[in-house]
Amino acid sequence: MLTREEILQFRHKGYLMVSDVIPPASLDLLREKVDGWVSESLSKVSSWGVTFDGRPRFDVAPTHSADYPALRRVDNPQCISDVYRKIVFDGISVDLTAQLIGPDVKFHHAKINLKLPGNRFEVDYHQDFGYTPHTNEDIVTVLLLIDDMGRDDGAVKVVPGSHLEGQKSLWLEDVFTGKVDQNTTANCDARAKWITGKAGDLCFLHTSLLHASAHNTSNNRRALLISVYTAADAFPLAPSPVPNEFEGIVLRGKPERWARMSLTNVELPKNYQAATFFSVQQNENRLQ
Repeated sequence: MLTREEILQFRHKGYLMVSDVIPPASLDLLREKVDGWVSESLSKVSSWGVTFDGRPRFDVAPTHSADYPALRRVDNPQCISDVYRKIVFDGISVDLTAQLIGPDVKFHHAKINLKLPGNRFEVDYHQDFGYTPHTNEDIVTVLLLIDDMGRDDGAVKVVPGSHLEGQKSLWLEDVFTGKVDQNTTANCDARAKWITGKAGDLCFLHTSLLHASAHNTSNNRRALLISVYTAADAFPLAPSPVPNEFEGIVLRGKPERWARMSLTNVELPKNYQAATFFSVQQNENRLQ
């Protein structure tokens, strides 16, 4: 159970770290699957697999090769792995999310973001809400640290309190860049706090919290299982960029037929066809 102080921290700062939550035996199973997918990537020259809407399930960077593997995303692993399905749907992260936005909680999507040793790509500042806008902001992104995450491992950085400052545009004039502009980025860097932790830790992010992540300059792998949950009365305003057959299922509590509206104006994202937002942010000339 979360304490009152932890719940208040999430509401005031927009994020919450909970340490040593996932037992070693469960972590071993999660890592075993990731190890297998990374090994499989060595025989691939481009992204592969098929998801719910036909996009690749396994996304690799343009620099990917057998000598320098760059698998960076596994899309909705709960669709292809019983181990991940159990942790995403029945794990403690759902119970703790219900304490933050519950008691009625729906599933939206999940993914594994990877930064293998030597993978020098970063994620620019953005709000998840800009990619998956809903009728209200009771949406939580849960990061499960599959590996240790230190400063040099491509750690996440957050801007405390930024979830209370309104929606930031992810457009540059008429181009959907998937990231905030340079002035906002400079402001974020001046206020950012690094999120580091050990494998088995959980980090809860408010959907409107500005956050980013750095290059992995270490010799370690950094794998995060990212699961997104919404309140039952939060309904999507745009197609999911990570669609899956489980989107919208109720994991805790009961379904809701009334949409709660908490925002007057919401900027919508581009319905891009790239495999992941990495391609959008880095302006890769494929599938956009």
